[in-house]
Amino acid sequence: MGGVSATTGLSTSRGRVRVEAGAKRLRAYLGGELVADTVHPTLVWEAPYYPTYYFPLADVRTELLLEEEGVAHSPSRGDGRTFAVSAGGKLAKGAAIRYEDSPIAQLRELIRLEWSAMDGWFEEDEEVFTHARDPYTRVDILASSRHVRVDVDGVTVAESQSPRLLFETGLPARYYLPKPHVRMDLLELADTVTHCPYKGAAQAFSVRLGGKLHENLAWSYSAPLPESQKIAGLIAFYNEKVDHYLDGVLQARPSTKFS
Repeated sequence: MGGVSATTGLSTSRGRVRVEAGAKRLRAYLGGELVADTVHPTLVWEAPYYPTYYFPLADVRTELLLEEEGVAHSPSRGDGRTFAVSAGGKLAKGAAIRYEDSPIAQLRELIRLEWSAMDGWFEEDEEVFTHARDPYTRVDILASSRHVRVDVDGVTVAESQSPRLLFETGLPARYYLPKPHVRMDLLELADTVTHCPYKGAAQAFSVRLGGKLHENLAWSYSAPLPESQKIAGLIAFYNEKVDHYLDGVLQARPSTKFS
């Protein structure tokens, strides 16, 4: 299958893997030292949820790569040589892969850097967290007057007629509620902090009912990224884990990676 990318360049697919040329300048750092810098990144959808970035070989500081004995095998991408990356006084093992003999021709002259192995990633001059942004993911945040009620084990823990509804490609609608409309006396700050490349860092909350603690049922972005400021300080509950009533109608619990 092939077609013209909505970003730029050629898009091809092999099995579950899609390969597409990107248009953003991309940089990766380790230990404060630049490892790779390109204006011709390649996005590779190795998993269905988001892409991975690959760099042209010429745009990677290959003198920082130390070849390892390991081989990374992929049914779709073939066998890849693995490298450690040594930069800024740090050594990241297995942090780079090259698929020189890949059945996907576009990958043969590219280097894949493991996202979590690097200290910093930048699209243009903005730092990106968690994983590469998907150019086909859209986040819409809309003010609403719909009535939202959230129950945990039959106890109403939140109720609002002024929610913000967040629609993110591939996920169910999320209902963000003002804190005055949430039983904050029942919520306890959890240790869990999650990260989203579109919204920023979120602090998790658990719900205590009687003597039972229901862990990590809600979250809030106290300082979201600029494009998601409309949900700053609001509370959302997992549709997958608690009961949501929308205009009095109980919503089915969706099945997602957060279930």
